[in-house]
Amino acid sequence: MFLVVRPCGSSSAGIHRLHPTPTSHRSRNVVIRCSLSSVQEKKEKAELDSELQPSLAFPPIRAAKRVVLVRHGQSTWNAEGRIQGSSNFSVLTKKGESQAETSRQMLIDDNFDTCFASPLARSKKTAEIIWGSRPEPIITDSDLREIDLYSFQGLLKHEGKAKFGSAFRQWQVDAENFIIDGHYPVRELWDRARSCWTKILAHDSRSVLVVAHNAVNQALVATAIGLGSEYFRKLLQSNCGVSVLDFIPRSEGGSPHICLNRLNQTPGSPIAGGKSGGRETSKRIILVCNGSTQGNTENGFPFGGDQPLNMLGVIQSQKSAELLLDLKVSSIISSSNKASVGTASVISQVQEAADCLGADCVPRYVEMKQIGNLDVETIFKQSEMASNDISNFPPFQPGWLNRVDDGLRTRLWNQSGKVWQSLLDEISDESKPEEVIVAVGHPAIHIALMGHCLNLSKEWLGSFHLDAGSVSVLDFPDGAKGKGVIRCINYTAHLGRWSIPITRSTEDGEEF
Repeated sequence: MFLVVRPCGSSSAGIHRLHPTPTSHRSRNVVIRCSLSSVQEKKEKAELDSELQPSLAFPPIRAAKRVVLVRHGQSTWNAEGRIQGSSNFSVLTKKGESQAETSRQMLIDDNFDTCFASPLARSKKTAEIIWGSRPEPIITDSDLREIDLYSFQGLLKHEGKAKFGSAFRQWQVDAENFIIDGHYPVRELWDRARSCWTKILAHDSRSVLVVAHNAVNQALVATAIGLGSEYFRKLLQSNCGVSVLDFIPRSEGGSPHICLNRLNQTPGSPIAGGKSGGRETSKRIILVCNGSTQGNTENGFPFGGDQPLNMLGVIQSQKSAELLLDLKVSSIISSSNKASVGTASVISQVQEAADCLGADCVPRYVEMKQIGNLDVETIFKQSEMASNDISNFPPFQPGWLNRVDDGLRTRLWNQSGKVWQSLLDEISDESKPEEVIVAVGHPAIHIALMGHCLNLSKEWLGSFHLDAGSVSVLDFPDGAKGKGVIRCINYTAHLGRWSIPITRSTEDGEEF
């Protein structure tokens, strides 16, 4: 006995949809054989497929490609707390339309060649709002639909809990192994995401907008950088959150270098209240990259020595401090580098003054600490390359750590591991129900810290990118002993006119 499930969706004027060949259509159907042995075989295969692979095989590309992922705006079922899955009964709320309009303004000056979108109404409408009057038609692809949740779809969350009991609990705490109606939805989604990348990368375009959904965007990000389905709910996607992936061709050909340039840049503040991985969180580490210095601004190289902030760096630090204004920061930790200390001092001053608006108010004390291991400059000063010629370092572009000497990357990884443990110790006091730690340092050390948060290895250092003045947020819904959830990476919208644009015109095949 076989059960074949096919996605459905509607099309509208001005929107093209991909019509697969009969062979490829069959490969995307879900086929369930009703036998325990086949389910076990499927589980064992999925477990093998989910092993970490920092360089999954993708089609070679001739020129650099940037892909911008956007989740749809708030839908009616989002607002109701109803499980949507790949159903097509919800539409954007007024708030969702407003979020999409804000994203349109964020991306209005960006140079996109084409737009892919899910055919589901909430995503398609978001794509239409963001795409605006651009002449190129939107391409819809059913593989970009949201995760298939079968019997869960349409239920309010309390209904799902009451009706399915242990299965609903597994969906909440062990989604990778969650099974319903004979399906492993998360594993199926990861397979579908890999199929999407094949089509997106094969398209003749340099800058691509993709508008889809929460879970499928998580899967697209994860599969691009080689993370398995166990990373579901570890890389958040908020309504209308923007994520950016850079695909950089290799000179020798083959699968491109892939770098997550930013994750979940939202229309609203990334530090606002909300759930992480579906759960409340009270423990948080915020990584703030120090502002620009004269050395790294003029030369474009990642290390310019121990220099103070320049005027742009001071502005970036002030903007970061304003972004964190509504948080009660427990402590601020920085390296001893002048730029990091300068950035930390600005954040501390704003934090201490935040609660002191009345005439009789006493400023709140915020502890500042310095950790020597946060000083990434010491690692590279030991390098013969650094001491002889700083210009030998690769330019500060996405994936630049791929081109740094392996010995240096090893030292960076090992040193950052000590910093990571220190940060976890800072938020491990169970007597304090809420703790927010701000760590200020160089982008290289923060990239490594995110790798430790995700339990990766040094091979992933080139898979992430951070800009000066950026903010990244790591949540711990299960406390310091639990797994971290990344709320956002390389958030720069708070910098306003001084922020790095999502897309930039290209002058050659390697730079954006």
